[in-house]
Amino acid sequence: MIDQETIGLLMKGVNNVTWQSLVMIGVSFVLFYLAIVKDYEPLLLLPIGAGCMLANLPLSPLMDDTGMLKILYGMGVENELYPLFVFIGIGALTDFGPLLENPKFVLLGAAGQFGIFLTLILALLMGFTQPEAASIGIIGAIDGPTSIYVSGLLAPHMLGPITVAAYSYMSLVPIIMPPVIYALTTKRERLIRMPYSQRKISRRTRIMFPIVVTVMVGTLVPFATPLIGMLMLGNLMKESGAVERLTKASSNEIANTVTLLLGLAIGSTMGGADFLKTSTLFILVLGLLAFCVDCAAGVLFAKFINLITGGNTVNPIIGAAGISAFPMAARVCQRVAQDEDFENFLLMHAMGANAAGQVASVVAGGVLLALMGAGG
Repeated sequence: MIDQETIGLLMKGVNNVTWQSLVMIGVSFVLFYLAIVKDYEPLLLLPIGAGCMLANLPLSPLMDDTGMLKILYGMGVENELYPLFVFIGIGALTDFGPLLENPKFVLLGAAGQFGIFLTLILALLMGFTQPEAASIGIIGAIDGPTSIYVSGLLAPHMLGPITVAAYSYMSLVPIIMPPVIYALTTKRERLIRMPYSQRKISRRTRIMFPIVVTVMVGTLVPFATPLIGMLMLGNLMKESGAVERLTKASSNEIANTVTLLLGLAIGSTMGGADFLKTSTLFILVLGLLAFCVDCAAGVLFAKFINLITGGNTVNPIIGAAGISAFPMAARVCQRVAQDEDFENFLLMHAMGANAAGQVASVVAGGVLLALMGAGG
C-alpha cells in the first residue's frame, strides 16, 4: 500500500498550485490564442506564452537558479544581449531609402515619440518612480527590443508586463491606429496625394547613412549607442552587399533563434505573484495611452507642416507611421489611404516616416536612459 508520505510527495505539485499561477496559466493561453489563431506577432507571443506557462507550473525546476529559464534570462536579458542581437536583424531588414529620399520625414519620426514623455509625466503623477515611469513611457514607441532594453536597465522588476504590453500593442497596430487617424483628419485630408520622388539614392549614400547616423547619435546620445549601433550595423551589412551570408543569417537564423530565447526568458518573468498587481493594469493602460498619443502627435505634426507651408503637400495619414512598428505601421497607413481612394499610394512615404520613427525611438530610449542616469 502507498503510505501517507508517498501520497504527499505525489501531490506536492498539486498542493503548491496558487490562484495566481492558475490565472497566469490562463494568460498564457490567451497569448497562445493571439499568436496561433489571430496571428498577432506569433514569433514573440507564442514563446512568451510558453515561458509564462512553464514559469507558473508549481515547483518547476526550470525556475531554479540552474534551471533553463533562469539561465536564459541571465545570459541574454539581464545583460541586454538579446535585444541588441534582435536589432542587428531589424537593421538588416530595414530599407532607409524612402527616408533618404524625403529627409523631412525625420520630423514625423521625432513627433511620433511625444507620447513617451507625456506618459512618463503621467506615470510620475500616479506614483511610479522615475525609472519605472520612463520604462512605462517607452512602450509608446511600439518597439519591443527598445522597451526591453530600457526597462531591463531601469526597472527589471517590471520587465514582464512592459514587454507584454509593447508586443501586444505592436500586434494591435492595425486595430488601434486607424481610429486615431480618422479622429484627427478630414476626408479631404485623407485624399491628399503625394507624388513620388524620382531621385535615385546612390549606393555610396546608402552605405554612408548607417555610419554617419551611428557616429552622430552615439556622440550626442551615448546611452543610445548600443541600440543605434546594432541597428545600423545590420543595415550597413545589408547595404554594403559585402557580407551577404552574415546579412541573411542576422535577419533569419540568428534573429529567429534569439527571438525564441528572448520570448521564453521574458515569459519566465511573468510569475503570478509579481505580475498580478494593480500596477500591471496601470502599465497596460498607460502604455496604450502612450501609443495613441504618439500616433496622434505624428498626424497633427503632418497637418502642422501643411499649415506652415501653406499647401496640402503632406497627407496627415503618414504622420501616424512615425511610431516604430516597422513596417506594419506604414502598411496600415497605406490601407487607410486606399480605403478612401484606391488609387492613392502612400506606402513609400509612410515607410520613410516609419524608418524615421525606428531611429527616433532608439534615440528616445537613449535620452530616457541618460535622464534617469542609467549605469551611472
